Amino acid sequence: MLRPAASAACVVVMCLLAACSPDDQPPSVPLQQALGGDVDPAFLRAENLRDFAFPRDHAPHDGFRNEWWHFNGNVATEEGRSYGFQATFFRIALTPPATAIRGRPSRWAAHQVWMAHVALTDPHRRQHFAHERFAREAMGLAGAASPPSPFKLWLGDWQVAAPCADCPWRLHVHTDDFELNLTLKPSPHVPPTLQGEDGLSRKSAEPGNASYYYSISRIATHGTLRLGAAGEPAQPQPQPVSGLSWFDREWSSSALAPEQAGWDWFALQLQDGADLMFYRLRDHAGHTDPHSAGSIRFADLPPETLRAGDVALTPLRWWRSPGGVDYPVAWELEIAPLKRRWRVEAVIDAQEMALAVRYWEGMVVVREAGRVIGRGYLEMTGYR
Repeated sequence: MLRPAASAACVVVMCLLAACSPDDQPPSVPLQQALGGDVDPAFLRAENLRDFAFPRDHAPHDGFRNEWWHFNGNVATEEGRSYGFQATFFRIALTPPATAIRGRPSRWAAHQVWMAHVALTDPHRRQHFAHERFAREAMGLAGAASPPSPFKLWLGDWQVAAPCADCPWRLHVHTDDFELNLTLKPSPHVPPTLQGEDGLSRKSAEPGNASYYYSISRIATHGTLRLGAAGEPAQPQPQPVSGLSWFDREWSSSALAPEQAGWDWFALQLQDGADLMFYRLRDHAGHTDPHSAGSIRFADLPPETLRAGDVALTPLRWWRSPGGVDYPVAWELEIAPLKRRWRVEAVIDAQEMALAVRYWEGMVVVREAGRVIGRGYLEMTGYR
């Protein structure tokens, strides 16, 4: 789904100009402010259908203003202790490539900036850690590789990389609270799910207010996690973990429509092999926008599109963050075409990302008739 910090260029630039350290956090800004503003007409817009090709489209699309690579997953130790993780890399263009100033004397000059969010949820200790970094695309501080180079994203020593086109991805994140070293292996037999209309995901009726959007919804994952005791830095002994990850990929030059306040995004992996993605766009009164959409992919079958009227979402329980924001952390999700009703609930309530743009994203469990049938991630933005 359209990531909440994707257009927060002003926040990133403020942090860079203030010489923030990698984990410094600038003041949070409202969602509409971060995603608002006029779009320079020199940027490309997501208006027409396009041909997708992989792994080519894992690489950056510099003609668009915003771009993001989002990973989340549920992993567990050999003893069955579960964890959730998130890692998201944002590319934010300050100027269109055609108007960027060339030949600047300083090696620090850049017309693109990068932001990354990482988080870890530990349900056993009921802890959630979130960190943020910023860098300009200069001096090798941050960036993404383009073909024919193999897939690589980095911001400092946070990175996702593959040594060859068909090789698994390696994700590395190190913070004061945790360290992740994971191998993510997408299935070569299951193509990415093109969201929306063959990958064109329209967010409102305005032409171009859309993104190019695809997902890889079931990625075999294994590696190690280091997590310190409560309040202590990460310990030297890593724990082997394994599970499933999800990869969401979008690029765009658009913002939310004025009447749209935010969204609720569900990425759910079921034990029977089915995967569901659905985002509910909300207006300022909390009503579902007709451009809400999603998909469901059953094991070994092509994905099926879900329209706004196919899914009914009802909040069941709310949690108030330390900053005074109320989030619905338990939901009833009803899929009318399948005649199924699920309860989707946070494994712990306190999974707010209190970063440059404040939002909630975290690990959830899916139940049907009281029985656990899956796990996943939920993202909620635009709440007050």
